[in-house]
Amino acid sequence: MSKYGTIVIKIGSSTLTTKEGKLDIANLTRLASEMAEQLKDNGKKIVITTSGAIVTGAEKLGIRGKLKSIPEKQAAAAVGQSALMRQYEKAFEIFGLPVAQVLLTREEVSDEQKRINAYHTFKTLLELNVVPVVNENDTVAVEEIKVGDNDRLSAYVAELIKADLLILLSDIDGFYLKSQSDIPFKVEEVTEITEEIRTAAGHPSTQLGTGGMITKLQAVEICSPAGITVVIADGREKGALAKILVGDKVGTIFHPQGKKQKGGKV
Repeated sequence: MSKYGTIVIKIGSSTLTTKEGKLDIANLTRLASEMAEQLKDNGKKIVITTSGAIVTGAEKLGIRGKLKSIPEKQAAAAVGQSALMRQYEKAFEIFGLPVAQVLLTREEVSDEQKRINAYHTFKTLLELNVVPVVNENDTVAVEEIKVGDNDRLSAYVAELIKADLLILLSDIDGFYLKSQSDIPFKVEEVTEITEEIRTAAGHPSTQLGTGGMITKLQAVEICSPAGITVVIADGREKGALAKILVGDKVGTIFHPQGKKQKGGKV
């Protein structure tokens, strides 16, 4: 029996985008199917933090190439949010599971009263067997109130709802270090964030995402004191979710330094 009851799953842009820069509906549907199995058959509670709204909106608007201005990105997000949610709704509807859109900014995860309100919203949705689908409110968020990337946003959500596990699905299959011979190798388990690991995180490396390994490490550092385990895994590996939950070695697992808070868990 898996020790992970409440799980936040972050699905990155690279996982939801085809090579042509379009929304990858097939992969989204596959992931929804794997999550639905955990929800219906294994009694898990899952919150999704999703990327893909801006890419989806740009596709709908016929805009090609990387969007440069903030107004362009916000307009694309406004168009893309509803289209992206429609795909999530269709994917989970097959399994009789309703979804709910939750748009957040930094205020909702930092202001105490707003945190309480957000907590109760998540709690009620999960009690009603609804799948919350979270994204940053890119349509209105400006620099002063932006979290900035969905790695950290998913970590803040995990910390807010006192989740057991955060899974970061991306286009890489784990965290890599280099051997003395300068050969990259995947680390299966991390028990402490050392200076070597921080240095290896480097700089953002994907063009589609707003983060990279740095923001994933920042997500780990948000979750670790709260006793939340984090796994970085390949978002295109079939069956990865089920394997992670039964303890198979998939991606890289970051063990938390802190202990789980008691009471008040969603």
